[in-house]
Amino acid sequence: MSGIDTFASPRSAYLHIPFCHRRCFYCDFAVIPLGDKASGVKGPGSFSIQSYLKTLHREIAISPKGPPLATVYIGGGTPSLLSPHQISSLIEHLGQHFGIQDGCELTLEIDPATFSQDDLEGYVGAGINRFSLGGQSFEDRALAQLGRFHRSHHLIDACRWLNHSYKDGRLKSWSLDLIQNLPGQDLAAWRNQLQAALKTSVPHLSIYDLSIEPGTVFSWRQKRGELSLLNHDLAAEIALMTSATLRDAGFARYEISNYALPGHTSRHNRVYWSGAGWWGFGQGATSSPWGQRLVRPRTSKAYSSWVAEQEIIGPDSSLKPGNAKLMALDEQLMVGLRCREGVDIERLTRSWGWNSREREHYLKSLDLYWLSSFKRGWLKRCGNRIMLSEPNGMEISNQVLIEMIRWWESLPAAAVSSPNSEVLPRKVV
Repeated sequence: MSGIDTFASPRSAYLHIPFCHRRCFYCDFAVIPLGDKASGVKGPGSFSIQSYLKTLHREIAISPKGPPLATVYIGGGTPSLLSPHQISSLIEHLGQHFGIQDGCELTLEIDPATFSQDDLEGYVGAGINRFSLGGQSFEDRALAQLGRFHRSHHLIDACRWLNHSYKDGRLKSWSLDLIQNLPGQDLAAWRNQLQAALKTSVPHLSIYDLSIEPGTVFSWRQKRGELSLLNHDLAAEIALMTSATLRDAGFARYEISNYALPGHTSRHNRVYWSGAGWWGFGQGATSSPWGQRLVRPRTSKAYSSWVAEQEIIGPDSSLKPGNAKLMALDEQLMVGLRCREGVDIERLTRSWGWNSREREHYLKSLDLYWLSSFKRGWLKRCGNRIMLSEPNGMEISNQVLIEMIRWWESLPAAAVSSPNSEVLPRKVV
């Protein structure tokens, strides 16, 4: 974990835009498919989008005030279904309520087939200075297999436009998402994907493993025996290839799924991993400004009713600084270990409220649970800081975290309930 204090006033905001053309076969997010011809201003789905944006503006307006925002992330869904004017209006509402700090990182998620080069220029004009492009694959066959709306030529065009804007100095950075370990993928096919990505000169890459989530098309196909997933050994080889290829290309792995050239890490996402607070707005969005997480309803009707109720009774207690509460220690460890720098275990447990005797006793117990991980080189220690090794530790992080959870569940109730669970806001360390 970094030195960011959990109870410093939040300076980041996430806005959820739930609309998309179609639901991808692996997606279990709170999204609303509107069809392949949907758009934000006119045509199919436009009324739903405009109605939702009014509700989103209302939620922003009733939230507690805070200091100017240093990062804003507009995600989805497919936010690039919105027009530049609609994006500009969202940023304006945030600015009126919180203020936008000079140098603020303003990120917009975009889908390759939902915007033109003119739209891109419009988004930049609205204040967006970082884009996250949901490419997933450069292969048409793989895109069809995933249920994606775009095809490879859309992705290549989008990368060219983004890189041109970056080289011209109008963007601070941009990122590309890819999915590895797709059904039927082999080492040669994945090598081609990485080479295609590097050819675009993208400065930031997010590489995700395919995950089969309950209720998705992929989950249904898997149950019917129609989905041929990669075996563990091949998946491990692909993951190691990713790490080595990107390292050789100058990328640093600063989080389990994220690689960046120097100066191009996502400031907004590091807020989540540091344990700092953030505002969240929109259907299905999660906020955690003061340590307690609040998840908005996942359906449009329920979200609209929830906002109307908040307007009457006032913001949820989790949104008020007087109700600050530490994130549970096990969760702090889980998010902190995702990052390259790992966690300062002494600092975290001291903040949690354990005295020196408790820290010595409970951390010796954790060392026993993690003994195999240290011996295998998955975990390493640098002073009081514990971190996953790269690449092996990063690749099998779930096994390390499972042992941590087993340790946490073995502790007495007094140890997992922090005496510092409710405190007044503190200054940034």
